Amino acid sequence: MSTNNLSNKEAQQKFKKIVESVDFAMMLTHLDQTPLHAIPMSTKRVDDNGTVYFLSNRDSEHNNNIENDSRCQLIYSEKHSMEFLSVYGKAYISNDRALIHSLYGSSDDNWFEGKDDPEITVITFHPETGHYWDSKSNALVSLFKMGYGAITGEKMDVGESGSLSNL
Repeated sequence: MSTNNLSNKEAQQKFKKIVESVDFAMMLTHLDQTPLHAIPMSTKRVDDNGTVYFLSNRDSEHNNNIENDSRCQLIYSEKHSMEFLSVYGKAYISNDRALIHSLYGSSDDNWFEGKDDPEITVITFHPETGHYWDSKSNALVSLFKMGYGAITGEKMDVGESGSLSNL
């Protein structure tokens, strides 16, 4: 796997590409103590500045953790495309009703009583730094390359990884 560290606009583009293609992230809060609090969250949107938006319940443990300490880690993992991302940043809670309405989809009815549910909040995540792993091909091709390399002794390019800075 080759190393390709990215910063500024290139880092933002790689970050956005992976976040949009994976959808679900494990959100880690309560970073100052163990065990960490981890919960799967569906990404509602990522904007061009890299801000990631999630919907959440006002009384949730992760909302409480974020209100006490904004430090947060997101981990995205997509085994079929072999894309992985770990990103650190700060998260904040918003009650912006217009933003909630713009993010809300019909699948959110599984967790909320409609888009006017007063318990809905938006978690906005602002990335600072991260690391990615990207195979540039699907899992089957990557496995074939690894197997071929193991048989022939030839080093195969199975993708790239690198740090993401100045997000």
